[in-house]
Amino acid sequence: MTPPSPDPGSRRAGQLALLALLELLAMGLWFSASAVVPELREAWDLDDAGAAWLTTSVQLGFATGAVLSALLTLSDVWDPRRLIAGSALLGAAATAAIAVFAEGLALAVVLRFATGVALAGVYPPGMKIVAGWFRGGRGTAIGILIGALAVGSATPHLLRPLGGIGAWQPVLLLASGLAVVAAVLAATGLRTGPYQAPAAPFDPRAVRRIIADRATMLANGGYFGHMWELYAMWTWIPAFLAASFAADASGGTTPSLASYLAFGTIAAGGLGAAAAGVLADRVGRTAVTSWSMVLSGACCLAIGPLFGGPVWPVAGICLVWGFAIVADSAQFSACVSELAEPEYVGTALTLQTAIGFLLTVATIRLVPVWEAALGWEWAFAPLAIGPALGTWSMLALRRRPEATRIAGGRR
Repeated sequence: MTPPSPDPGSRRAGQLALLALLELLAMGLWFSASAVVPELREAWDLDDAGAAWLTTSVQLGFATGAVLSALLTLSDVWDPRRLIAGSALLGAAATAAIAVFAEGLALAVVLRFATGVALAGVYPPGMKIVAGWFRGGRGTAIGILIGALAVGSATPHLLRPLGGIGAWQPVLLLASGLAVVAAVLAATGLRTGPYQAPAAPFDPRAVRRIIADRATMLANGGYFGHMWELYAMWTWIPAFLAASFAADASGGTTPSLASYLAFGTIAAGGLGAAAAGVLADRVGRTAVTSWSMVLSGACCLAIGPLFGGPVWPVAGICLVWGFAIVADSAQFSACVSELAEPEYVGTALTLQTAIGFLLTVATIRLVPVWEAALGWEWAFAPLAIGPALGTWSMLALRRRPEATRIAGGRR
């Protein structure tokens, strides 16, 4: 007697859980070097520009990998499972090589760039696989995936105090090991879903059609405003917290506390992305993204005046900001997956992330410039420009007829 096939709902939930787990494990590579900047400042005599390059090189690598993937439509031509597994292994090798071989910034920047290229083969294809399993509830599903990405990005800040403040190599090696586990999970456990379009032929005109589509580009406009803020905050909030706690006259804070709160701030985005996904599938994506950006933009302006003050108000704003700043992220991707040509959803998502991550290079580099000119009290304030423009873009999308294709007509 042939055993019954697994319930489609159970298979779908299982695949989502597996994808979320492997994204969480792989994305620890992103901030693995950035998390140990205090140690690398001493070991390599880094200044602010050098510290910024440890993150901007990843952003540039990711954007480069994403652009090449989009132009070659790799996410739609290749099996996304193999692409994810191979990319996670490449990222793990590049990060481990920093711990083993790097004795200064030059080699580290090259290897961080390679890590970014590799991660372009992990994150966008993961969203494509989710879209292939979920038609209804897609916002919730991608929200869970982005939530896992946020928690994974935060893990190096947790590994740092657990591994011992002052020791930077173990953080990178642990992050690499977790990425290897992610590669194994991708290669052995991932399956494509019933709604995934078959492999598409290479079409050099696909990117041109995506750019020409007004509704898709408005959804991208919301994403670009969101990205103007996100990675600059994630990169520099640990430094802000360390400086703020050092300036707190009441004392009672430690470097470990700053690392734990940095972890909590970034990881709070996991809850934000999941909660907003559920809400967006019920009330609409443009409304949820707009309110999320309004709240995160307000936090950009509110955090500075609290600099050097008591721990609890600073921690409260950080956690709210961390929750709101990622809450909208998945919904921009969900919008694009619903608006773009089904055969080239992977390419559309990859193009979206490529341009978005190029924007992050500018703001990551600008925050220390603003801090030097204005102090930490106002260094984050210019980031509010992004959420303001992103909100305008999503409200413009809401008024277009194509918006009826979003979230089953809930816009």
